[in-house]
Amino acid sequence: MYSPVTRLLTVLDLLQARPSITASELAQRLEVNARSARRYITMLQDLGIPVEAERGRYGGYRLRPGFKLPPLMWTEEEALAVTLGLQTVQQLGLTSAVPAVVSALAKVERVLPLALRARMQAVQEAVTLDLPPSSAASLTEHIVTLSTATQQKQRVWLRYQTKAGARTERELDCYGLVYHSGRWYAVGYCHLREAIRVFRLDHILRIELREERFQRPQEFDCFAYALQEFAAIPSRWLAEVLLDASLEAVRLLVPAGFATLEETPEGVLLRAYDDDLDHLARFLVNLGCPFLILQPSELLAAMQRLSEEIVAMVAKAQQYQLRLPS
Repeated sequence: MYSPVTRLLTVLDLLQARPSITASELAQRLEVNARSARRYITMLQDLGIPVEAERGRYGGYRLRPGFKLPPLMWTEEEALAVTLGLQTVQQLGLTSAVPAVVSALAKVERVLPLALRARMQAVQEAVTLDLPPSSAASLTEHIVTLSTATQQKQRVWLRYQTKAGARTERELDCYGLVYHSGRWYAVGYCHLREAIRVFRLDHILRIELREERFQRPQEFDCFAYALQEFAAIPSRWLAEVLLDASLEAVRLLVPAGFATLEETPEGVLLRAYDDDLDHLARFLVNLGCPFLILQPSELLAAMQRLSEEIVAMVAKAQQYQLRLPS
């Protein structure tokens, strides 16, 4: 939980780091409403910090050009966040070379007190991040371009190749980027399809910034939308299963993107696409809660096969135990 002083310093840091930032962006970063964000701006102005308001559709707040404050001392939490962030960037392949991360970490260490520097070096040596492999090394330019377009609310032009190999050209209002299961995706409004779509970055052949601007929908969650789309991708089988458990409990057990969940008076309705019904049967058993299979009927046969395998394994284990000396 942020304290008011921490939020005030965070606003100052953001103003120094960006040429301009809106009240809604500040509110999102500070986890407050826009009115509270504007109040923090007023507090800085009352302290004599020259914060200027830029009016207009794309206006925001900025520090008066040429005004700079001396760098603030880093807290241990800030140093830890930067250290782990740089390690994550390196493992995801978001830099063109390892020396880039090593150099950045060295710069961080130079501004830390000796005691804190030693603690951060210990973190670098001891922490291992288990992240899915990523092909981001070849996508860095796409990631930077789309991130810029998202921040500036600037339209982009894409030459895109579908999974089937078809090539199309389209304009996209990019709302954000998502990293999921080792792949990068762009989420936004596609002017060719006139709908929100999800695009794999490794399928983008060419990308260019356009002059046109757009407005991002309020409260739009790119990650949640992408997971919903992933779960709805058609496969050979569509299963619908009613789970006798609470929605909160099921969400902890079902991986994001594997299935959609809907709370109903009878229980939690799980809808999942899968090419392998035997895999789906094992998944349902591992949930550890009673369930009712609504469709397909072939899933019942897969459950029967699984139950027979379990009975056979139990019988084999019992026979083995009987042969052991008493």
